[in-house]
Amino acid sequence: MPIPADSRPDDVVWPQAEWPPPHELVGDHVTLSQFVPADAPDLYAALDHDACWDHVAGRPTSPEEYAATLAQAPQSGRWPWVVRRASEVVGTTSYLEVSLPDARLEIGSTAYSPSVWATEVNPECKLLLMSWAFDHGFGRVQLKTDIRNRRSQAAIAKLGAAYEGVLRRYQRRQDGTVRDTVMFSVTAEEWPGVRERLRARLAR
Repeated sequence: MPIPADSRPDDVVWPQAEWPPPHELVGDHVTLSQFVPADAPDLYAALDHDACWDHVAGRPTSPEEYAATLAQAPQSGRWPWVVRRASEVVGTTSYLEVSLPDARLEIGSTAYSPSVWATEVNPECKLLLMSWAFDHGFGRVQLKTDIRNRRSQAAIAKLGAAYEGVLRRYQRRQDGTVRDTVMFSVTAEEWPGVRERLRARLAR
């Protein structure tokens, strides 16, 4: 295998990333608010579909269990958001793997009600979350998905994220099997083009 070349030979000192994010991010179509336990019943109902959990581990068995899980999430490095379209709860997404020293984070643990699949919801959620990250000093946003989740891979690629490869035997699925994980990312250098692509897509 050839040794890769340095893609940024003229790198400069990168500023420190800022944290934490605000309680709410507001777009034209969706609003993201940081999870509070009162959100659990509506979120549980929105995601109470087998299709929402095909490739995501941790399906809750009750709103109370879901509330407890998400309330504890920041202790394990996950900051969950509740996604609303108008006033209706339609899903959740999270900041994960936040590394302030390295100015990088991940967007993941994303699940939406099937009623909003292939709508403006996902691209605007990603636009809001990536905009905040890159505007506050992060240089890399990564996104991962199950190698079997072709729909998710296509959606991430459509955002304009770069495919980076496959992490083999990386993470356990809900059914106990261990998945290969497909890695994508957007860097600060790529972000202006990705942002304009998302804005144009939403404008259509």
